[in-house]
Amino acid sequence: MMISTTPSATSSSAPASTAHLLLRQWPFLITGLLFGVLLIKSEAASWYRIQEMFRFQSIHMYGLMGSAVLTGVITTTLLRRTGRRALNGDAIHVPAKTGPTSRYVLGGLIFGLGWGLAGVCPGPIFALLGSSLLPMLIVLAAALVGTWAFGAVQKLL
Repeated sequence: MMISTTPSATSSSAPASTAHLLLRQWPFLITGLLFGVLLIKSEAASWYRIQEMFRFQSIHMYGLMGSAVLTGVITTTLLRRTGRRALNGDAIHVPAKTGPTSRYVLGGLIFGLGWGLAGVCPGPIFALLGSSLLPMLIVLAAALVGTWAFGAVQKLL
């Protein structure tokens, strides 16, 4: 899901100082840290749990993903219906999916292949790096290459 914001009339004021910008970013840092702790404690970043999921030996990860999808549906619906704004006052726009379904299927297959090979999806990469699992640097590098490759071919899809 891609959520974009559009600048409001008040956000075009004079540039803020670096200290002021850093101070405004701390809620995002705290949220990211809490999300990382949640990923580790829920075992969503566990290679063992991911292996169980791909072998259909446990419903643990399916329950986690189902709860994430449900949370996404609820929050996206609320954003659309209430017209909430971003912290900086910008409007939040959640665009509808467009284009052929095949591109989403292809993207899902590539994502799943990378997930199966690495044993981790993008979110837990940072949580595992924070847990001193340094081989995740290789996975992070591969994810960045994949992101770059997507950007290079995006207009063709």
